[in-house]
Amino acid sequence: MSHFSRLRAQEMQPPQPVEVDLRPSDSEAEAAFKSILRWMGENPDRDGLRGTPRRLVKAYREYFCGYEDEPEALLRKTFEEIDGYDEMVVLRGVTFESHCEHHMAPIIGRAWVGYVPDRRVVGISKLARVVEAYARRLQIQERMTAQIANIVQRELKPRGVAVVIKAVHHCMLSRGVHKQGSDLVTSRMLGCFRDDPMTHSEFLAMTNADA
Repeated sequence: MSHFSRLRAQEMQPPQPVEVDLRPSDSEAEAAFKSILRWMGENPDRDGLRGTPRRLVKAYREYFCGYEDEPEALLRKTFEEIDGYDEMVVLRGVTFESHCEHHMAPIIGRAWVGYVPDRRVVGISKLARVVEAYARRLQIQERMTAQIANIVQRELKPRGVAVVIKAVHHCMLSRGVHKQGSDLVTSRMLGCFRDDPMTHSEFLAMTNADA
């Protein structure tokens, strides 16, 4: 191909998209928090609130650090020297803090994550980190439950996965219906946890053992 032909071919190719970080800067986020304080009727320049927008930016970065995580990468390192172990593996009562996407109110709860391995297992801390990665985002509990189960099934390819989440939602404790003492329980069962009643029941018994 001649030099001019190569140039012509390059011109005909569609332009490659350029990745642009559209997130506001820290200073823009601080200005937004100042506006919210004014909307509340406060003076963001008084002594007690002067540093609050900066502290809020720092706090929100921690609350929502899950957007920086890749749950898939957490599950890629597995161990195959398990001497044929093929029984249930369950990590119980993983505590988490999340925020609901409707009112940005806290969701405080615990997660039970179980799977039946097929020739390989993953470090238990990685399961806890997967829970944390999805929790540290704006969430609804039903979706978070499905996300955890789906990623474990997709990456580990076990014989089955089960996830149960029990959580208290402050959007119905401190606002709205103001119902104290209630919690939400969600579950997702895949593979043998869905198909085998005994496996299903054994896992649920583990989630209720410390109730």
